[in-house]
Amino acid sequence: MMNIQQSETICAILRVVAGRGNNLHEVENRKGEKYLASMPTKFRKNVWIKRGDFVIVDPIVEGAKVKAEISVVLYPEQIKYIKREDKWPAEFDPKTAQSSEAASVNGLADAMESNLHLEEAGSDYSESDSDNDDDIFVNTNRPVITCYYTDESSTEEEDEGSGEGEV
Repeated sequence: MMNIQQSETICAILRVVAGRGNNLHEVENRKGEKYLASMPTKFRKNVWIKRGDFVIVDPIVEGAKVKAEISVVLYPEQIKYIKREDKWPAEFDPKTAQSSEAASVNGLADAMESNLHLEEAGSDYSESDSDNDDDIFVNTNRPVITCYYTDESSTEEEDEGSGEGEV
């Protein structure tokens, strides 16, 4: 396990939002600002990071688009250690994030439920509408394979039966 160096050169703990290709990752700071961070050569093809992982970055002052370079990828054990030292950003704490997410989800659920009641009151929904498969998403990434099966024994009997009458 890599030791976390506690020094003044550590800029910030950031959350990885998305991979943008060419060893660039979109990261989010504790204020919610998003920008690009580059993966240094020493990590490439050795360390894999995904959306939701946390990293420590060093700022790139002259960077216009890429504003930071990843210096440490934080593993779960390192995150626990930082939390025990009370140096973990409160904005990235899952308890705080879950409570705000829960409030927004509850508000969304209430809005959806009220819309559902409004639609039910004025709609002529019937069971036959749900049997229609026209609105189902079709995956265009897979080829459509159509197989035709025939019962060879029945076609042979028909051929034999029609062949006997003809001479």
